[in-house]
Amino acid sequence: MLSERRWDAIVCIVAAVIALALVFLFAPSSASRTVVGLAAIGLFVAGYAAIGRAAVEPPRAAWRYPAFLSVAAVAVGIGVGAAPFMAMLQTLAYPLVWVIGDSRQRGIGGSVVIAGSVFVGVIIGYGADIDSVLAGATTAVFSLAFAIAIGLWIARIAEYGEERERLLTELTAAQGQVEALSRERGASAERERLARDIHDTLAQTLAGLVIFAERAGRQSRDGQADAAASTIATVEQVARDALAEARALVARTGAVPREPAFAAAVERLVERFRAQGRAAIELDTDGVAANLDRETQVVLLRCLQEALSNAAKHADADLVRVRVRVEPDGLAALEVTDDGRGFAPAAPGAGFGLDGMRERVALAGGAFEVASTTGGGTALRVRLPPAQPGRPDDVRGGPA
Repeated sequence: MLSERRWDAIVCIVAAVIALALVFLFAPSSASRTVVGLAAIGLFVAGYAAIGRAAVEPPRAAWRYPAFLSVAAVAVGIGVGAAPFMAMLQTLAYPLVWVIGDSRQRGIGGSVVIAGSVFVGVIIGYGADIDSVLAGATTAVFSLAFAIAIGLWIARIAEYGEERERLLTELTAAQGQVEALSRERGASAERERLARDIHDTLAQTLAGLVIFAERAGRQSRDGQADAAASTIATVEQVARDALAEARALVARTGAVPREPAFAAAVERLVERFRAQGRAAIELDTDGVAANLDRETQVVLLRCLQEALSNAAKHADADLVRVRVRVEPDGLAALEVTDDGRGFAPAAPGAGFGLDGMRERVALAGGAFEVASTTGGGTALRVRLPPAQPGRPDDVRGGPA
């Protein structure tokens, strides 16, 4: 909708043009008719300024519409009665009636009133003969039909605009809700990721420290000074690893080596668990023929770390076999088997352990399998697809 100032400009300009044309181009037969026509223009402008202008924009007082319609109808009727050219006042009257009326019913009703005033003005100004009646009726009917058609079209456009504004408001509100839910979901996912990272790095390393400290204590009590010193040196190294892992977590980086030599990283991890002395560990990395992307390395190393930790703490195994390979098509696989006491995979367990590995592998789009029977050992298998271009760093629990 146009603002009050724009309507002010339109009314003043159109009224001035009609007045000039009335005086210089389409002057009526007598000067008195010219004066009456100019007076009609003045009445219309005054009615707009005093009554109609305040009703152009909402809120609109209920009395302003009938009051302005009455003034406009009188001004148009008087003007047309003074000079046929004054029918041009309809170009202002019809739009303002629709704008101030603010509804289809009022717009149509007001248009009928203005058309009737044109007809009455023709009859009053030129008599009630057949020619005047036909001329007045033709002018009124055609102008009324045009005004209603244009008015309905504009009303439809206005309603469409209001509907779009409403939908846009609702969409903006919905987007705000989605953003809030997204932030909440992102925070929840970040908490879960940090929980997995802490469990798979610091918790595992600290558990190893406890084991080494207990061993050093036993060796010290048994008088094995050299063995105790060696174990203490291992404790120192593991503690340094724990500090590095903590710093990596704070910096939002994965607690895995940064160099691309993945096989060497696996060997160091296996060597750490060998130092615990619980079980012999056989390692096969001959199948690692190509460098893996960092995210795949993170998942495999974290799963291997968890599997070896479980074997050390729960399986009571004598032998653990670790095999890592990369297929020609880029698929990465990890297999960890032991000859320990096994367990029932369907039984509920405590901690993040298997559930954390399963979730991590699932996020990477891979497959996770655990086969175990009580007394029959355990076999864990992880398969990860080749890295996809454009994959975000934290999809597989790696650095954010």
